[in-house]
Amino acid sequence: MTHKTATIIGSTGLIGSHLLEKIQTDDQFKSVKVLVRRPVGYSHPKVKEMVIDFEDLEAFKSGIKGSDVVFCSVGTTNKKVKGNKTAYKKVDYDIPVHAARFAEQEGCSQFVLVSAIGANSQSKNFYTRLKGQVEDAIKQMNIPAILFFRPSLLLGNREESRIGESIGKWVMKPLSFLLPSKMKPIQASDVAGAMLKASNAMFQGVHIFHYREMKEL
Repeated sequence: MTHKTATIIGSTGLIGSHLLEKIQTDDQFKSVKVLVRRPVGYSHPKVKEMVIDFEDLEAFKSGIKGSDVVFCSVGTTNKKVKGNKTAYKKVDYDIPVHAARFAEQEGCSQFVLVSAIGANSQSKNFYTRLKGQVEDAIKQMNIPAILFFRPSLLLGNREESRIGESIGKWVMKPLSFLLPSKMKPIQASDVAGAMLKASNAMFQGVHIFHYREMKEL
């Protein structure tokens, strides 16, 4: 049994909330830091909440310090940033890339990122191109294990309503057996569970997990 310290970025999101719940009962982790923009009020004895401004890089780096594993599942939407691509990149690119850079500098052994199906820095689509650019930047860092999780449509109950996602669930879920495995919808709790299992499996190098690999974990 090991006693690792984890940091979670994106703990209030659909995947991050499941991850935080699961890690609280995982004996391999002795403590969990959650970096948040505003107070949430976590009360579990294993969890330490740290309220930071993610643009304050010193505070951000301090939040990563002492971690063995950094889990990042942060993300925004066009609706939240009102279509502003610069604001979108501040969340979906700057936060994970800074987190990985600080993880490298602080000697973390693992960086675990929720990316997206189709991530490709050469894509013509803004979203998949951005996710690919994030992956490309992080791949260059000297972190012993870099794990990218690329789910397709996420299943689960969000606090916020996403019309496009709701339509996608209605259409894709009953037809999922016809889809290539990489494209199959997946429960957010399954993604979170796979992230935790992969961390405990002590992978080395860069690994990419799609639907099949996540379900196997």
